[in-house]
Amino acid sequence: MSSQILVILIIIAYLLVLLLISRLTSRRANNNTFFIGNRKMPWVVVALAMITAPISGVTFISVPGMVLSKGYGYLQMCLGFIVGYFIIAWVLVPLYYRHNIVSIYSFLETRFGKETYKTGAWFFLISKILGTAVKFLVVCFVLQMLVFQPLGIPFIVNVFLTISLIGLYTFKGGVKTVIWADIFKSLCLVTSIGLCIYFICRHLGFSGNEFYHQVVHHPSSRVFFFDNPSEGSYFWKQFIAGIFLVVAMTGLDQDMMQHTLSCKNSKSSKKNLVLSSFLQFAVIALFLSLGTLLVVYMERCSIEPPSKSDDLFTLVAFHSDMPLIVGILFILGLVSASYSSVGSALTSLTTSYTVDIVEAPKKYQDKELGKVRNLVHIAISLVLIGVIMGFYYLNNQDAISAVFTLATYTYGPILGLFVFGIFSKKQVNGRYVTAICFAAPLLAWLFQWLGKTYFDYTTGYELLLINAGFVLLGLSLLPSYSLSKGTGIVSGLSEGV
Repeated sequence: MSSQILVILIIIAYLLVLLLISRLTSRRANNNTFFIGNRKMPWVVVALAMITAPISGVTFISVPGMVLSKGYGYLQMCLGFIVGYFIIAWVLVPLYYRHNIVSIYSFLETRFGKETYKTGAWFFLISKILGTAVKFLVVCFVLQMLVFQPLGIPFIVNVFLTISLIGLYTFKGGVKTVIWADIFKSLCLVTSIGLCIYFICRHLGFSGNEFYHQVVHHPSSRVFFFDNPSEGSYFWKQFIAGIFLVVAMTGLDQDMMQHTLSCKNSKSSKKNLVLSSFLQFAVIALFLSLGTLLVVYMERCSIEPPSKSDDLFTLVAFHSDMPLIVGILFILGLVSASYSSVGSALTSLTTSYTVDIVEAPKKYQDKELGKVRNLVHIAISLVLIGVIMGFYYLNNQDAISAVFTLATYTYGPILGLFVFGIFSKKQVNGRYVTAICFAAPLLAWLFQWLGKTYFDYTTGYELLLINAGFVLLGLSLLPSYSLSKGTGIVSGLSEGV
């Protein structure tokens, strides 16, 4: 059996399992099921799903490759992630449950009015579409190289078929289906990485102790970087950026919070977030350990390091001397990480556009709302296909860095809006808020360019804080604005947070 046919069979088998999960979880499903899982999901189930919910095909490919140039520096950011999860659990989650919201951006309408609400929702839609496109583009590149190109199938067909099939399994069950699919994803992902480590160690003749010794003492396993504050790898830059990145990309992201808000109450959501934060750290450490093992294999076999760090895992997994099982596990892990990630993104994008932009729940009864939701789901799938094709050939850095770099620009305004909304009682004119949110990323880019050009300062992911800071500064400088009745503001809701 050719390798291309084997890969296609793995993909088909995984999709069939997803469709089975969809069928089982979408029985008697309604709009409430799609949006928030009827708020009946057990917190342990959600926590297990959240272990790998933020992990996409980009993580699967990029994180092991990071060790080539950045060592284990990513763990510095992951330590910040844990702190960020605690902030989400004790600041944002009680707020969301208190207001009984479906889309987290409706808080902005409650606090500031419709213009700001729409601005926040649009920034999320842009952020999630761009981020998902970058993540999935990397996966499509790999599958194109391994499967579709040898069979003469164009890249656009690869993308269109894959997104269409992913959209199909989330079409009815929504977030409930996504959560159970993410549990299956967690099982496949952790198993594939663990077995890859086992088979590569066996191929190299390493015992468990020897593997541990190789990882701990190899130069690529350096975790902490305190040398140069001007470098992007500096510990405090990474740690602090990690806190606010996870607050922005999880706590202020409809995709991730849709998982969390499916729990029955705030207490259950808190337990889910705390448990999943530590489990996620362990999974990332496992990815990096695999990366060191891949580097050791290259050194033993005198393999030239790839020009692009993202290619490390693929290069070793399909090396001529490597057992076939490693390549099979690579495909299983890649497919499980990427397909579930895109399915989750499609669900959240559909929810946000239907609830925030169209405001369909305010206009339609349940049956008509379902029809609108389905049309939006199809439209978002087509838009995502178009954006992926637009990114084709443009990405020239390791993909995980590309995702986080995009996030510093697009999630910065959202972070600034929520911080101001939660910790300030001042009301401002929503029209000016929109202008400030669009100006802030431009000012952040200018700050980054000036720092590098004139002060030799490399701005890392702290650019997210700089971006949010410009929003906070702009909002604080605006005059107070008296909101009239009918704007959607409920007085006093911002108090007591």
